[in-house]
Amino acid sequence: MNPRFERMAKAGPRLIAAPKSAYPSQVVEAPDSALRDVLAYMEANFDKSVRLAELAEMSALSVSRFATVFRQRIGLSPYKYLCRVRVRRAQLLLLAGVPGAVVAAEVGFFDQSHLARHFKRFCGVTPTEFLQQARA
Repeated sequence: MNPRFERMAKAGPRLIAAPKSAYPSQVVEAPDSALRDVLAYMEANFDKSVRLAELAEMSALSVSRFATVFRQRIGLSPYKYLCRVRVRRAQLLLLAGVPGAVVAAEVGFFDQSHLARHFKRFCGVTPTEFLQQARA
C-alpha cells in the first residue's frame, strides 16, 4: 500500500470520530422565556395556520434547531403540541354542545375527519365516544 494512503487510513478514524460539536460555545439554546412566548403564541393562535418558521423566528433559532429544542423541552414536536392544544379546545366545545363539524373548523382542523383522527390519537376515543363517556 502507498505510504500516503496508509497515513490517511490511520488518520481516518480520528477524523470521523470528531466530537459532534466542535464549537460548543456557539451552540445557542432557546431561553425559557422565548419558549414560554412560543407556547403562549400557540395557545392563542391554535385556530390559525401556525408556521414552524414563525415559531423559530420568535425564539431566535433556526428552524431545525428550534424543532429539536422544542421536542427536547416539551416532549412533543411543535405540530403535535399544536394538535394537542386543538384537541383540548375541541373537548370543551363538544361538551358545550357544539356540533363536530363546527368544532373542527373552529379549532383549526381541516374537517371533521381530521379532528376525529387527532382526537383519537390524543384521547384514545373518538369525539362521539368522548361525549358518550362524559354524559354517562
